[in-house]
Amino acid sequence: MDGDRIKWDRRYREVERFFSLGPSRFLADSLVRVLSLVPGRKALDLACGEGRNSIYLAQQGFEVSGVDISPVGLERGRRRAADLGGSVRFIEADLDDWRPQGSYDLILNFNFLMRGLLPSLVDSLSPGGVVLMETILDAPSLQGEHRKEYLLQPGELGTIFAAFDGRVLLLEEDACLETPVARVLFQKQKKG
Repeated sequence: MDGDRIKWDRRYREVERFFSLGPSRFLADSLVRVLSLVPGRKALDLACGEGRNSIYLAQQGFEVSGVDISPVGLERGRRRAADLGGSVRFIEADLDDWRPQGSYDLILNFNFLMRGLLPSLVDSLSPGGVVLMETILDAPSLQGEHRKEYLLQPGELGTIFAAFDGRVLLLEEDACLETPVARVLFQKQKKG
């Protein structure tokens, strides 16, 4: 959708960087556990923005594809990855229409919610592959204006992932933060 592309390009142009240069704290804190679980090192980062998590995974030895709608954010990610000597395949795509091709050992979904995309993400996981997801939770402490369809409801993330063939290894909701979040670490069923 052109409106989303324009909105995100404008947001990235208005600030030096939208998020920190470092990876998501949840990703960094979970990496050792994730490395012990995933069957390989092929990763997908959805709505990657400026690529902070994609670049971090590339530095950890992953073959990473980062997907986002904003060419401005992706160009920042390309420049930063080149400066750091990392290799990330950045893909400009509207996630309303785009679906993963091939299989991945790790899929990141941070600060983005498109419920209808989640089944195709799990389908594209390698057996034993992992989804690491953290996104905004609808809670009384939430600041600012947000559209309800892009907010998780309390308990919803657990319900969504319980329907897939695999196991939820971590499920948390932190409703007391200024930006409340829900997190999940899901592992797809291994073959055999």
